[in-house]
Amino acid sequence: MSVSLRRVFRSVIYILLGASWAGSSCKNARLTEHTKRYTSPEINSSRERISINEGWKFFRYNSVPDPFIYDVRPVVTDLNDNVVADSRPTAPVAAQMSDGVLKRWILPSGNDFIRDPTQHHQRPEGNPGADFPFVQNSFDDRGWESVQLPHDWAIKGPFYTEANAIVGGGMGRLPVQGVAWYRRKLSIPETDKGRFIYLDIDGAMSYAMVWLNGHLVGGWPYGYNSFRLDLTPYIHPGEDNQLAIRLDNPPNSARWYPGGGIYRNVWLTKVNPVQVAQWGTYVTTADVTAASAKVNMTVQVDNKSDKAQRVELVTDIYTSGKKVATFPVATATIKAGAGYKAEQRITLPHPLLWGPPPAQQPQLYVAVTQVISNGKITDEYQTTFGIRALTFDAVKGLLVNGEPVRIQGVNQHHDLGALGAAFNVRAAERQLEILRELGCNAIRLAHNPPAPELLDLTDRMGFLVIDEIFDNWERKKTPLDFHLIFPDWYEADTRAFIRRDRNHPSVVAWSFGNEVGEQYTAADGAAIARKLYHIVKEEDSTRPATASMNYAKPDMPFPQVMDILSLNYQGEGIRDAPAYQSLQGIRTSPLYPAFQQWFSDKLIVSSETASALSTRGTYLFPVFNGISAPVMEGAGGSGLEQQVSAYELYTAAFGASPDKVFASQDKYPYVAGEFVWSGFDYLGEPTPYYSARSSYSGIIDLAGFKKDRFYLYQSRWRPDYKMAHILPHWTWPERVGAITPVHVFTSGDEAELFLNEVSLGRKKKGLYEYRFRWDSVVYAPGVLRVVTWKNGALWATDTVCTTGEAAQLQLIPDRRDIQTDGKDLSFITLRILDSSGRVVPRGHNRILFEISGPGEIVATDNGNPADLEAFPSKERNAFNGLAMVMVRAVKGKTGAIKVRASSAGLTSAEVVLNAR
Repeated sequence: MSVSLRRVFRSVIYILLGASWAGSSCKNARLTEHTKRYTSPEINSSRERISINEGWKFFRYNSVPDPFIYDVRPVVTDLNDNVVADSRPTAPVAAQMSDGVLKRWILPSGNDFIRDPTQHHQRPEGNPGADFPFVQNSFDDRGWESVQLPHDWAIKGPFYTEANAIVGGGMGRLPVQGVAWYRRKLSIPETDKGRFIYLDIDGAMSYAMVWLNGHLVGGWPYGYNSFRLDLTPYIHPGEDNQLAIRLDNPPNSARWYPGGGIYRNVWLTKVNPVQVAQWGTYVTTADVTAASAKVNMTVQVDNKSDKAQRVELVTDIYTSGKKVATFPVATATIKAGAGYKAEQRITLPHPLLWGPPPAQQPQLYVAVTQVISNGKITDEYQTTFGIRALTFDAVKGLLVNGEPVRIQGVNQHHDLGALGAAFNVRAAERQLEILRELGCNAIRLAHNPPAPELLDLTDRMGFLVIDEIFDNWERKKTPLDFHLIFPDWYEADTRAFIRRDRNHPSVVAWSFGNEVGEQYTAADGAAIARKLYHIVKEEDSTRPATASMNYAKPDMPFPQVMDILSLNYQGEGIRDAPAYQSLQGIRTSPLYPAFQQWFSDKLIVSSETASALSTRGTYLFPVFNGISAPVMEGAGGSGLEQQVSAYELYTAAFGASPDKVFASQDKYPYVAGEFVWSGFDYLGEPTPYYSARSSYSGIIDLAGFKKDRFYLYQSRWRPDYKMAHILPHWTWPERVGAITPVHVFTSGDEAELFLNEVSLGRKKKGLYEYRFRWDSVVYAPGVLRVVTWKNGALWATDTVCTTGEAAQLQLIPDRRDIQTDGKDLSFITLRILDSSGRVVPRGHNRILFEISGPGEIVATDNGNPADLEAFPSKERNAFNGLAMVMVRAVKGKTGAIKVRASSAGLTSAEVVLNAR
């Protein structure tokens, strides 16, 4: 069959597939699957991308590990991890170097991302580890644990509960530390002779080293980057090939929970010698209007054969399965061992634009590139992209396709709560769905590259993203963090990060640093910033590059490097309000005006705001009568219970309440918006109580339950959404006759509160006021009701009632139908109800979860940061009336899955899921 006929047939196939693959969150894997299913062997793509997530054996040392190490590390003398987040980073500690480390064999793995060939690392002679049993094909690993990737070895616990644990609250009190091995057989058929076979690891925590058939292939130390290793020289076609991967997670190496293990997907990629390079396509758009858009595409083709090859590049553009354009054919002769970079351009009429909902829609395209040599298709590569125009205006803020878009964003760490760091598409999608309900339209990825599938989701769902790579450079925040590898790896890590993610339309800006210590080192720190900035711009000149600043001031050299000004807490002021005057640390007045005066041509955005703290459903008295205060014992916080009041007025030492942030941004409307710290609670960094497991800063708790703060942000971010929310709950038998303040969050502008149908007053929002407060309410059991108005018209109501004793349980799944792929999840909320069906707000009953049918309980949680019960436990105390159970179907098995919850003295509950 001729190439032209093959292309016609392929076009028909893509049209038949339509949206089933165009909208897939795992686009390459899904497209490969369908291509295999619908095409004949002679036109099948020569590129194969095969998941190897199953069939792994796992072993983690309980004592002294093997003799291997990436590099010698400094001795840690200060084990305290309870450090205020904006503490000044410090200089690195020197370590005694040794020739007994494997660093020199690992460094060459990054050579493809080092621009100057003279700086490439040369692999030494020898094969370290060749005789070690774990890398041998003959080693018997049947006694090892069987695992499926993505895998986080630490999340099952148990939690460390002691005061001076080897892993404290900062890293989540879970056993992330140590050395572990993963082993798997790779069956490579004889027909793969002559092809190149790559191992693609989306993320492994950390210091990954890889052996195949006893040969040290290479590795990658930075646990958040995706990387590729060439297995070809070590493959034995027609035989079982033994893959062995060693990981090493030091303690005292992170400020939050990093997870442990191969926690993202792993793939085998098989290609012919003439091939599109790793992340070898780059699509940009220009002159974007409703009438037309210029689409520019760069394709890097490598000839890894032993002779010159004449190639043609043919690229078609599809949307929703329909071919809409074809780039002009590019041709070249590529020398043996050389590469060719093709530049292709086309003007697309009436483009479907990518933009954030609800005003715009996130339309996506797929470019399908074929490499043709000697009349045969030697490679085929798919690139998903979007067409949109971004403008970063110092006065108007961010404009997407010419329309102003206020940034209503949150910061997100990479863990998925009780599921840990092991990436799961459905869990991430659920988080984004909850954030979208909030009114959030933007995500800052704190402080590392995400799983690639997360950006597939933000592309599809229309979130704006600031993609970030480093939390520190050469100066350390914890003794063994990634400052140890920064000097050797900053270029390779940065270039790999940009190349992997630059085709995602949701990514609108790059961040190459977060609150780095080099802010403090004047010109020296700015020089490192400038070096990273230029690397970013060499890889992608179409987006702004920045680093967030919590210390650097407008007159310092550091902010001069940045395209946009990314401020952490400085805009609204740090420790400047009266309640914060006794605290030590950075102290600044609101700096939006100063930065705007110094950099009148640069957009300003608050990359971290608030760091407000609370525990869902917990209310402590008395209540602060101002708008923002730090958590202190007896003033918003209880160290005994490790809880923070949910009146949403209390913050970290350097933070500010949402009300204070809103007022600051409203006073300076040129600020483009904010990224709140944080969207969800996350594992680790449990300020202010480091004997806990997880943070208090989320708008949503670790289990995915909404805190009261959710409704405060929703009232601001969705001003046209009719809503009102009363806090606190109204079940206080011990407070009869006591002052119990009542606050209301609403998108309305006027409100009247009633207690037992007696009006407690009607109020209007004043300038820079964002909540209604009735601070002198005397508690009496009964019914609280609020009625709100907007512009004089009735708007929304809310009611809170005094409840009875706990009487029954209720189970509510987020989805009743789940797939049988072994990955899909149903998140089932348990509610404790009284006899009238009302949630008991102080219910802490012990719950037993049981399951029957083709399903399994993955984890349980309740959102309580101080709960140190292991996540896999099927028994858990409810927390303030709620708990969560996460269920998945057994892979390949269909049928009804029955989940049951019971508790002593309460009526049990059941729910049935369908595994399909």
